[in-house]
Amino acid sequence: MRSKLLLMTDPFADEVRRLRTVEQLSVREIRARTGLGRNRINDLLRGVPPPERTRRPNAKDDLRAAAVELRAEGHSVNDIARQLGVAKSTAYQWVRHLPLARDGADAERRRAHAALMTEARWAAHRQARDTARAAEHVRAASLVGCLADRDLLLLGAAVYWCEGTKSKPWRRDDRLQFVNSDPGLLALFLRFLEVCGVDRAVPSYRVSIHETADLDAALKWWVRNLDLPVERFQRANLKKHRAVTVRRNVGEDYRGCLVITVPGSRELYWRIEGMIAELFQTVRRREPESATRDA
Repeated sequence: MRSKLLLMTDPFADEVRRLRTVEQLSVREIRARTGLGRNRINDLLRGVPPPERTRRPNAKDDLRAAAVELRAEGHSVNDIARQLGVAKSTAYQWVRHLPLARDGADAERRRAHAALMTEARWAAHRQARDTARAAEHVRAASLVGCLADRDLLLLGAAVYWCEGTKSKPWRRDDRLQFVNSDPGLLALFLRFLEVCGVDRAVPSYRVSIHETADLDAALKWWVRNLDLPVERFQRANLKKHRAVTVRRNVGEDYRGCLVITVPGSRELYWRIEGMIAELFQTVRRREPESATRDA
């Protein structure tokens, strides 16, 4: 807006622009001709490209041209920077207007090369990480040992309080309903129920799964792996498939979630509430002692 106003009001505007476009003068030459200051001339010439003869040669013009040629041949920014001996940021600035094709033989070759380089760079790290992870698993597993009924009661109550449905002050629903896709957690909850005197034939079961999955295979898998009575399964809950949602829980290993509902479980729910409340109180009571010991 300021430049447009200046062009409309400055008496030298037309002459300055004529000297640049017609006579192809530089800013210094226009200053000598008109006696105007550099900033005023630059404002009047805003948007008018300088003549070619006034452009200073760039020491890296040859490298820039070579970078463009390499890019046209399908080379990556890293390759260009390495071959020309420049920084990757510089190479990127030179060729960023020339994106590489994502299809074709050259693109496939680049992806294969990148995969090999990545594997070579991280193979030793992955092996060391996997070895350390396996050793930690063995060490941690040795701490578990046999679980007594009390252990199962506390574990089951904590697991349910994390994953199960709970009553709300505005909606009382004192019954047990546990929903999960992890067979290990579900097996632990079923053992908790058994310790509480609830046989596996008592609850009702429901598979909640996307409509694009194999419901029959999933149902058989849950029955077989958790040793559940198939006659206690209710009609499955089929989730609508949304094409815009990118889901990774697909394939043969996707079996949805299993919903376990325990009928007549109001007193058992209250028992869980009591155990959880006492667990929380026990933790709070030990805080001052722990703080004193750490100090």
